Amino acid sequence: MEYAIPFNVPPFVGTEMENLKTACEVNHKISGDGPFTKYCKKWVEEKTGTSCCLFTTSGTDALEMASHLTGVEPGDEVIMPSYTFCSTADAFVLRRAVPVFVDIRPDTMNIDENKIEDAITDRTKVIVAMHYAGVGCEMDAIMDIAKRHHLMVVEDAAQAVHASYKGKALGTFGDFGCYSFHETKNYSMGEGGAVLIRDPEKVEEAEILREKGTNRSQFFRGQIDKYTWVNFGSSYLPSELNCAYLAAQLDNADLINNTRLARWEQYREELSELAGDGTIELPYIPSYCEHNAHMFYIKTKDLEERTALISFLKERKIYAAFHYVPLHTSPAGRKFGRFHGKDEYTTKESDRLVRLPMYYSLTPDQVHTVTQAVKAFYETRK
Repeated sequence: MEYAIPFNVPPFVGTEMENLKTACEVNHKISGDGPFTKYCKKWVEEKTGTSCCLFTTSGTDALEMASHLTGVEPGDEVIMPSYTFCSTADAFVLRRAVPVFVDIRPDTMNIDENKIEDAITDRTKVIVAMHYAGVGCEMDAIMDIAKRHHLMVVEDAAQAVHASYKGKALGTFGDFGCYSFHETKNYSMGEGGAVLIRDPEKVEEAEILREKGTNRSQFFRGQIDKYTWVNFGSSYLPSELNCAYLAAQLDNADLINNTRLARWEQYREELSELAGDGTIELPYIPSYCEHNAHMFYIKTKDLEERTALISFLKERKIYAAFHYVPLHTSPAGRKFGRFHGKDEYTTKESDRLVRLPMYYSLTPDQVHTVTQAVKAFYETRK
């Protein structure tokens, strides 16, 4: 079915193809870590203040690198929300660690920081904070728990590029932060990601892991006279072509961000009446969080109403979508992990959430068309 208003359109600012041509015809460099990759790396480091950013082939690979770098071993436990993408858990399951899922907060859909400490055992090694919709988890509380229990923290900040918590960039609080630049993200290279490393002493280890287990990066910096295989590793380097495409968008990051925020605010304003009378719920943004308008969602009364709304919008050629099926209810989640405590909100809130179209090229008229359709749906249910 062809939608008049699709759910997502990958961002495109118009200079991407020029960058690709430069990479091919001028730089003669299309494999990893060329000039455009280095530009993107520097951009992230300067914008976030992290000690080091390494670009990867995906957000999933960034998480896998972070998992390796935490040193988790078979049987170690990793506390995380169940309401997240499977890559959050997969990265640790691949190392035979055990995901321990805890409940979420119903307001932000993020991990409930008050449920973490009770889930800690003598096998716990890592806490994963996933910043849903680019809205920060309660990082002060999470970092305090981690410090008191000598745990590492990985931030799944796949949705959180250009977002912050109390003025500090998301992805820079934990030991490692993981970004995604998938085509559904605010800034895209098609497939791609990045791992942010807080501790400078971990950078060399990360470079070796990313470079097939070799010390090639140290060689190119002139720190050694030849490079060789020194540890286990893989090839996590993205193509220079991907980073060339992304660089065009990073050059226009503020424009993209401000445009998305404007569309997000329009959604909020036009749906405020439905929220005001309790028909739907709108996203909650804590005052100390600066979000990036990664998505705009509403919450319906229940699963039946959500299913009917999505169908109603589809009939009008508007593509709306639900989101994650909680991992602890999935076959792999039951096989590899466990839920600690009571599932008070994870399943109930995930059943109510529906995401509306949100992308850089979305126009004010299209937003208005969507909100009018949502209002029309609720008129039919009176």
